[in-house]
Amino acid sequence: MIRIGNGQGFWGDWLEAPVRLIEQGPIDYLALDYLAEITMSILQKQKQADPKLGYARDFPPLVARVAKMLRERGVRMIANAGGVNPEACAREVLRVAPGLKVAVVLGDDVFGRIDEFLGKGYEMRDMDTRETIAPIRDRILSANAYIGAFPLAEALASGAQVVIAGRSTDTALALAPMIHRFGWQPEEYDKLAAGTIAGHIIECGAQCTGGNCQVDWQNIPDMANIGYPIVEAEPDGSFVVTKHAGAGGRVSIDSVKEQLLYELGDPRHYITPDCVADFTSIRLSDVGPDRVRVSGIRGAARPPSLKLSIAYTNGWKAIGTLVYSWPQALEKARAADRIVRARLESLGLAFDEIYTEFFAVNACLGPAAPPNADPPEVQLRIGVRGADRKAVDRFTRELIPLVLNGPPGATGFGDGKPPVREIVAYWSTLIPREEITTRVEVIS
Repeated sequence: MIRIGNGQGFWGDWLEAPVRLIEQGPIDYLALDYLAEITMSILQKQKQADPKLGYARDFPPLVARVAKMLRERGVRMIANAGGVNPEACAREVLRVAPGLKVAVVLGDDVFGRIDEFLGKGYEMRDMDTRETIAPIRDRILSANAYIGAFPLAEALASGAQVVIAGRSTDTALALAPMIHRFGWQPEEYDKLAAGTIAGHIIECGAQCTGGNCQVDWQNIPDMANIGYPIVEAEPDGSFVVTKHAGAGGRVSIDSVKEQLLYELGDPRHYITPDCVADFTSIRLSDVGPDRVRVSGIRGAARPPSLKLSIAYTNGWKAIGTLVYSWPQALEKARAADRIVRARLESLGLAFDEIYTEFFAVNACLGPAAPPNADPPEVQLRIGVRGADRKAVDRFTRELIPLVLNGPPGATGFGDGKPPVREIVAYWSTLIPREEITTRVEVIS
């Protein structure tokens, strides 16, 4: 049996979680999931500006913080913190934590190969809309193939204490140690599906140990010190989901079920680079306090294609707010909205969308207040989006002047004009598996 913990569900998750997973009890492997689709585009921009960047910069300081414990307790880390520059991430890890053996998994970044793929006749149609990629070709920010667990297991076989990947699947981070330790083969579909589902359960960190839980959430113990999940995996593919005994939170059939439904499409065909998992075959049983056993999982052969995650720029947006006070708070906010729209129109500014929302505060009126009662405060929120950055920027200069030249009683303008932000859109497509070749390198 091996113990695999997951200490990060996204880039920005609780900094203390990985440290506590190592400190509070035995684990063999520590998985850390940093990446989301939009994260890749941010990292690609960073790398273009500075070849030394393009990875999750929280990761090297974390490794430095726990390096001594990794050595003393024999814990091995697996993370997709490499983003679009795993080698630079590894070099920074070695700089701040010298003496560790670090391996990287490369080959997922295909940003520079889009024209090559198009030249081979791949239309790279969007998986949802079936549109061809041509209209967005010159706006692509990043392109990465989702790689599976076998390249990560190969990196573990190198003896590395820290394995750094780019756009691996979230589930691969937990499945890789099982492949490495148990010797699972590519045709052992049921076992691979079990490891995949184990990875799916723990990939969002504390979301399966009581975080974001709808069931009896008020009575979940010690959320301030919530424990992050651990999978106790067996060679036959069965496993137990648990947490360290001294940590807060709760592991229950309910919390596990909620996470199983996360980002789930067809439950009979959960497709990954390693296998296809059947979520309807899962059997859950309560085997003790904060211990849920998972068994019975069935799987099928891996698909012939790999999914590409492509991010592209899709215009600009800005959102601004003002707060109007009683009396006639809602009437004032609606008048302010009309003024802004009239001024934008008089300036000849066109947007793909203008959207307004009104948020009322009714608490002071009491439960018996009539539905049309005048609220003490209303927040006006207006947003625009469009292809013309200058037009969006001009919009940001039309809201704050209302403090003096619009309806009375405006406040909430302390941050000044709202920022203009680039819109990053997502494009998913498929590419034949044989086009993606991964490799493992030990960095020294």
